[in-house]
Amino acid sequence: MSEAALATLRQAGFDGPYACAIVCGTGLGALAAGLNEPLSLDYAAIPGFPGAGVSGHRGRLHRGLIAGRPVLIFEGRAHAYEAGDPAVMRVPLTCARDLGARALLLTNAAGSLRPEVEPGRLALLTDHINLSGMNPLIGEASDARFVPMTDAYDPALRIGLVAAARAEGIPLAEGIYAWFSGPSFETPAEVRMAGILGADLVGMSTVPETILARFLGLPVAAISAVTNLAAGIAGGAPHHAETKTVAAAASGDLARLVRAFATALPEPGDTP
Repeated sequence: MSEAALATLRQAGFDGPYACAIVCGTGLGALAAGLNEPLSLDYAAIPGFPGAGVSGHRGRLHRGLIAGRPVLIFEGRAHAYEAGDPAVMRVPLTCARDLGARALLLTNAAGSLRPEVEPGRLALLTDHINLSGMNPLIGEASDARFVPMTDAYDPALRIGLVAAARAEGIPLAEGIYAWFSGPSFETPAEVRMAGILGADLVGMSTVPETILARFLGLPVAAISAVTNLAAGIAGGAPHHAETKTVAAAASGDLARLVRAFATALPEPGDTP
């Protein structure tokens, strides 16, 4: 399926290289509207790409320029909870690598376990905890499945995002993200457990894509748009409508952050 998808994308004009590929989480797809010289294609037209099964995820692939750098934007992701497949984004991410993406930036909507990191804020992921019981590499036959996950979130990319946030005057929290399978939101007891284990944020995505990206050899960074306080935190009682609304409100800061970050990325043809 990856080969068929790649052939379709190359025929449609999506060949790279790209300074970065970006996956947009719930309510964050407006990032694609800021592209210069855009080219777009529905996931439905690409073999092996997932359908758009969650409101807030449009299901379109875009290429274009941000701050003069060529980027590939996935407007929407599929989630493991939609069909029980944590590897559902393997074909899209394989295509990103094979089209010439140099790095991967993941975005998501997340709940905060820290009251001072309130809804509307952005947070840089420094690590994650997989509480889902799933892994996208289960069934992979090669020894490449034994992926080292130290520095899963690339230190150099994180430094670049912190510098970009500082330059734009955007408050950027940092924290550890706990992946729950969803689709139901976490209970207050589960949130307390995650906090005891060291989590600062909770959500239903991103971790399987990080694992896949490291398997594929792509350096990864990830940004959460905090859309709510997690269940039981200062009265937090999350729901999906809130997630979409607050994420959309945070998308302006995210777009500014990504633009400043892209400015500092090397040209994709440069030697790493």
